[in-house]
Amino acid sequence: MKPHGGYTGFGEGLQSPRRYWFRSLQGAAIAMLLLLLPIGAGTANAATSAPGTHVYLLRGVLNVFSLGLDTIAAKLQAQGINVTVANYLSWSSLADEAAAEYRSGRTRNIVLVGHSSGATILPDMVARLDQLGAPVKLAIGLDSVFRTSLAGRVGRYINFYVANGNGEPVARTMQLHGELENVDVGRLGVAHLTIDKSEIMQQKVISAIDAVAFGRPSAPSQTQVSAIKPRAAAAGAPVSTSR
Repeated sequence: MKPHGGYTGFGEGLQSPRRYWFRSLQGAAIAMLLLLLPIGAGTANAATSAPGTHVYLLRGVLNVFSLGLDTIAAKLQAQGINVTVANYLSWSSLADEAAAEYRSGRTRNIVLVGHSSGATILPDMVARLDQLGAPVKLAIGLDSVFRTSLAGRVGRYINFYVANGNGEPVARTMQLHGELENVDVGRLGVAHLTIDKSEIMQQKVISAIDAVAFGRPSAPSQTQVSAIKPRAAAAGAPVSTSR
């Protein structure tokens, strides 16, 4: 009979009880570990994950000025959201990848986030995905310093920019089908190189993404807030200026 595990020493038969005892000990240890595992841990992770949402975060020039996107990515991944972080120069291939996932059914919600040059390229990526039959559910730009215009289908496009810096609003075109919001965040004390690293801004970005991924309520848009204030004032209700 061939020795177990390659053992060739004299008196193999004497080793069999020891191997049997060791296997029994292994089985008992595994059973004990299973008892100590938290019950329902796998169910909890499945309940908080969002497998149908894929977020693409586009860094700006040289990958060294948009490191706040890495922090956002880590927080999203901790919630079970699929994330890809890349330089803005790869936007075209990323659009092709996102469209393929959308057509296959693996992705239901395409979300784009870009900082600096990554924000500048977002309208082109939205238009490209529209041409490929994969509409963007949410796009968030963080301080594009070049004038851009938006066309195509997008559920919601939020352009956070610093008006007292070099930031620019995004222009609406007749070919746009979706919601566009230009939000000046200069009053929050952020600048072009810090907007992606600001905890306040990161929370705004993540909150908007969570609304898509998990169906959670999101903060009202700037347009909605502007519409609510005149109605409240006309009704004699107190008007809040905080947001």
